[in-house]
Amino acid sequence: MGIYLNNAKAYNLFREDASLLYYVDKTEIIKDLIPILESKYNPVPGMARIPGKTQRYICITRPRRFGKTVMANTIAAFFGKGADSGEVFEHLKVSQYPWFRQHLNQHNVIHIVFNDIDEEDCQSYQQYIARIKSTLLDDLRYAYPNAAIGQNDTVISAFNKVFEYGGEEKFIFIFDEWDYIFHQSFATDKDKKSFAHFLNALLKDKPYVEMAYLTGVLPIAKYSSGSELNMFFEFSMASMEQFSEYFGFTDEEVDDLYRRYQAQNKNGSITRSDLELWYDGYQTASGKRLYNPRSVVGALSYNHLGSFWTSSGPYDEIYFYVKNDIDNIRNDIAAMMTGTPILANVQEYASTSTELKTKDEIYSAMVVYGFLSFYNGYISIPNKELMDQFADMVRQKPDFGYMYRLAIESGKMLTATKNGDTTTMTEILERVHNTESPLIRYNSEAELSKLITFVYLQAREYYDIRLEEHSGTGCVDYIFYPLKKADDCIIIELKVDDTAAAAIQQIKDRNYALNFDGKLGESPRYCGRILAVGIAYNRKDPHKKHECQLEVLREKRGKI
Repeated sequence: MGIYLNNAKAYNLFREDASLLYYVDKTEIIKDLIPILESKYNPVPGMARIPGKTQRYICITRPRRFGKTVMANTIAAFFGKGADSGEVFEHLKVSQYPWFRQHLNQHNVIHIVFNDIDEEDCQSYQQYIARIKSTLLDDLRYAYPNAAIGQNDTVISAFNKVFEYGGEEKFIFIFDEWDYIFHQSFATDKDKKSFAHFLNALLKDKPYVEMAYLTGVLPIAKYSSGSELNMFFEFSMASMEQFSEYFGFTDEEVDDLYRRYQAQNKNGSITRSDLELWYDGYQTASGKRLYNPRSVVGALSYNHLGSFWTSSGPYDEIYFYVKNDIDNIRNDIAAMMTGTPILANVQEYASTSTELKTKDEIYSAMVVYGFLSFYNGYISIPNKELMDQFADMVRQKPDFGYMYRLAIESGKMLTATKNGDTTTMTEILERVHNTESPLIRYNSEAELSKLITFVYLQAREYYDIRLEEHSGTGCVDYIFYPLKKADDCIIIELKVDDTAAAAIQQIKDRNYALNFDGKLGESPRYCGRILAVGIAYNRKDPHKKHECQLEVLREKRGKI
């Protein structure tokens, strides 16, 4: 047992995670790794062999907060000899497989979390890598005193001696946050290249490597100009389906977590649809939808819907990518904020560029970091958690020009709507139409719809806003479901070359308000007022006059 070799740290962290109320059992990831190790053991009947020795090099890349560290601890705790982990694993899914006992705690594991350092004692790459190398050497000398590891031996020569003198001893290398050094200001380009060379020398084509499992955020393939790390097979969320189910929560897993939440919180305020609205929206390469795991657990644990990003202001990170407005990227952001996916050539390796010079490089980075979702050639803002961050960015950055001004106007628009102030509503619509031509060039109801999305941008903080949703006997243009049951419900119908009164009448005739009631026999879902808003625009009018009309379809009810 050592600091890196067969340590007990991974097991203790895994045991703690597995004991939590909202733990999701993803231990079946181990069944996808077992075939890599079968050359040392008799193959399990029915288990297919994986051709080629390079298959033992696995790199999993995912955005932050998608469970990479939990999985690394799980794998290290299962294979490693540092602690008897059977008492935990025997109650989990992995225990059903015939090879369970054959591999449980039977392997030497080198487990390094590369961002686990004393920052005050690490001011340079030389200090950083020296600490890692010296710790590895100490572990090997302690565990293999007969391997004749000298004071001048390198880490690689020490492993070779252990292999030769120790009866062909092999190791599973589990490197979590392996790309940490590539994000540090103290690391020069020369340092980063040196680190890639170190990993290559340590792992590539070495007889003592039973398997190498790396996790990180950025893709591995383009970290060097040479072939240092080309032995790894990369598995990313957007381009490789294998391993996808182990990172992020599926619908079925969130259903189960929500049942636990309901049992624990008899009067809990979070609904199942809330979790979908706030944290769903990521997609695997095959199109399977995933929830942000850390945010789901945070919401259920604290009975609170909100952003669970760990940084102080995620919108600042988003702003880093879009501040220069390369190739009119802000117009794309505006479109995505209206719910319109944008065609993009996302190649995840492009995110490793030192300078992001093209729109595709920027979008690649935003997908890799989890700010955008990517599927089938299109990018989009995945959920309310991220939509709120984009909205915060737009509202707080005056250099966004027309988008900033639209965001400011949106607060006034929501207030005017709730107050029934159609005069102010009309003034805002006309002012935006006449002054914000970079975004609002419309001659149809579809383009008018984009304007409505922005003049009600701030409403997204208080409402689940749906477009073209089936309600009553038709499809309503906009329906605002309040996040607080006592808040006003809002229905908006748009008309081009018609009247606002006609829009109101359509809302009533088609009974669009039905969606605010519960199903037959259930209690009403909302107790606030129901406001019908009709907005019309006449394309033939040279003065570009708009018309707004508002009617209260139902007054506020008692508490529900």
